[in-house]
Amino acid sequence: MTDVTATVVRLKLSLLRNGLRQSGGRRAAFVVSAVLALLFGAAQLLGLIMLRGHAHADAVAVPAAVVLALGWAFMPLFFPSGDETLDPTRLVMLPLRPRPLVRALLAASLVGVGPLFSLLLLTGCAAAVAHGAAGYGVAVLAVPLALLVCVALARTVAAANVRLLSSRKGRDLAVLSGLVIAVGAQLVNFAARSLGSAGLGELAPVADVLRWLPPASAIGAVHAASTGSYGTAAAQLALTVLALALLVGAWARTLTRLMTAPDGSTLQAPDPAGRARASDGAGLGRLLPAGRTGTVMARSLRYVWRDPKTKAAWVTSLAIGLIVPVFNALQGTGSIYFACFAAGMLGIQMYNQFGQDTSAFWMVALTISSPRDAYVELRGRALALLVITLPYATLVTVLTTAMLGDWPRLPEVLGLSFALLGAMLATGAWTSARFPYSIPQDSHKNVAAGQAGLAWIAIFGGMVSAALLCAPVIALTITLNVSAGGGEWTWLLLPVGAAYGAAITWSGLRAAAPRTAANLPEILSAVSRG
Repeated sequence: MTDVTATVVRLKLSLLRNGLRQSGGRRAAFVVSAVLALLFGAAQLLGLIMLRGHAHADAVAVPAAVVLALGWAFMPLFFPSGDETLDPTRLVMLPLRPRPLVRALLAASLVGVGPLFSLLLLTGCAAAVAHGAAGYGVAVLAVPLALLVCVALARTVAAANVRLLSSRKGRDLAVLSGLVIAVGAQLVNFAARSLGSAGLGELAPVADVLRWLPPASAIGAVHAASTGSYGTAAAQLALTVLALALLVGAWARTLTRLMTAPDGSTLQAPDPAGRARASDGAGLGRLLPAGRTGTVMARSLRYVWRDPKTKAAWVTSLAIGLIVPVFNALQGTGSIYFACFAAGMLGIQMYNQFGQDTSAFWMVALTISSPRDAYVELRGRALALLVITLPYATLVTVLTTAMLGDWPRLPEVLGLSFALLGAMLATGAWTSARFPYSIPQDSHKNVAAGQAGLAWIAIFGGMVSAALLCAPVIALTITLNVSAGGGEWTWLLLPVGAAYGAAITWSGLRAAAPRTAANLPEILSAVSRG
């Protein structure tokens, strides 16, 4: 058994070492991310140690262990390529039994930056609540137990979903990562502000419940032992050990099933009626314009629905565009003008339009022989984007207005949103032709190596240009709001903003069309990299 464990640990180290040998950029990214993670972990350790003696130290330490466990459970689902050993089916042809393999993979899972960061955080949680010889003695057992529960939880969840993670459709699960991160960041911000005004005592009822939930029960055992509740500490430690045993057992059963049962995840069920499945675009095609414009719109909308990278970008933009104004309104610090954030986030999707096509852009390039063809292509892509962005930006603006109760400003904010969206469509079309870059489909990166500068120029340069193009509408808004009696005419900003957005979009598409037609070889070369 020791030989199997040692072999798998050496395999994990070899995978890490060989991965870093692929390129200097990958080595630099690993070193930077490792240093930042360890610095953050050390900062958390020091911060938790400084809580020693605080009346509500356990109210912070116990929930922190639960948050860490949730991270271990779900992050492998969002980033399955982060650890090559997450897929045990690669070892299915080897003469290995599940139990020894579980022990070997569990040991290999303790190698890496993530486990070291978790060890720092759990050590800080235990140190924050430990007092006396009994508390420190229990902490020596509790910290490794909590870490093992986190790792076993991650492996059990990953093994249960390995068929999903290794399939093409399963990779769409990473789309949720942007949404979870966006929502989580705002929830943390909201909770931090609430705690800043109410104090750590607000977490005490939550901690009282979570201290019986592994692996937080291990930290709860340290606190109980420190206060002399030895029976409670023993029960919480026993609960942690039981959770570890159950997770390892479930993991072993899943491995047995994975290594003995055939993979039917990619088998299509037969059609009982014997009829071919209708194209999913048939219904959509009837609603779109005829000719090339409708074809381009259908293709762009299909990318949004099917392509994982495009879908991830859209889901993230949709989530952040709603979360920022809504959460600020909930916190009482928002402004109705935050609703324009939705139009801004969705307008970014117009940038690098040809990059989402990757090497398939050559089929589009064959159909463009003149600026007119390029204009129709860009127009179709812009209209496809407007199908989603116009109703969504309107919905977010109305929702934000309702939450703030500032209905008189609704027309002017809608006008500003439409003007901003038009400006971003215009600049996005031009930068797509002038600064195209590739979006790798086989990695988590959104920009191919060596093209990061192009991406920064395209996105941030375009956003600055869009802000400048919106200057007339912004100036008119300010003028009407500060002038005497101007507030009675702010409703005019809605038709003015909509007309200005439409005009600037048309102008931008017209300006970008000749550049697109003339720059086709360079665009094809740029978007086909990586």
